[in-house]
Amino acid sequence: MAGHSKWHNIRIRKGKQDAVKGKAFTRVSREILMAARSGSSDPEANFRLKMAIAKAREVNMPMSNVERIIEKATGGGDSSMEELIYEGYGPAGVALIVEVTTDNRNRTAADMRVIFSKNGGNLGETGCVGWMFDKRGVITVHRGKLEEEQVLEIAMEGGALDMSSDEERFEILTEPTDLHQVKEALEKAGLKVESAGFSMVPRNGVEVSREDAPAVLKLVDLLEDQDDVQQVYANFLIPDEVLEELASA
Repeated sequence: MAGHSKWHNIRIRKGKQDAVKGKAFTRVSREILMAARSGSSDPEANFRLKMAIAKAREVNMPMSNVERIIEKATGGGDSSMEELIYEGYGPAGVALIVEVTTDNRNRTAADMRVIFSKNGGNLGETGCVGWMFDKRGVITVHRGKLEEEQVLEIAMEGGALDMSSDEERFEILTEPTDLHQVKEALEKAGLKVESAGFSMVPRNGVEVSREDAPAVLKLVDLLEDQDDVQQVYANFLIPDEVLEELASA
């Protein structure tokens, strides 16, 4: 499981992500809005919208809210919102991709420059680190008492590319176009899918020392806390025991 995924999961487990959880409705609302604007308002004909609605259910967003956002999107509301991607490097040479949805690109760009520059990073040009990542479908399954071999077999038969795990969940990678069919295969086998969506998965990780780890994680956390940020992807590799220690600090 990628280092950033581990850090995210550890912080949630330790109750360290109250601010991020508080942003959940905002992030999901923006994803639904942009998904509905990019295609059909029918989730069965718009897979991105279908996934966005699934995320809304995960954070317990009322369906009345979802319907209102879709209606606003199809009616031309919030037409100033746009999706942008920022790329750069953090401490220890860690590569970062930041996805944002904003109604003011100048404000967001200024915020990105300040966060990177004041925290040991460098904001780069579009494409400077994107080649280090692959777009993948990512499905997480609650581990419980499931055997790894059993889940791996079901996932691979469904068309998955790879699988990793920690003590609480399995993380299954797919080609973006195969996400839906793999998710269905897992659910038909009776497995509990916690989440499913798209991610930028690093091809190779950068090993980060104990000394550099706090600076790397601080930058990631500050980026995730910025109001316009939807997702942050990073290629750091930090030992689990260091992540646990820092999350408890």
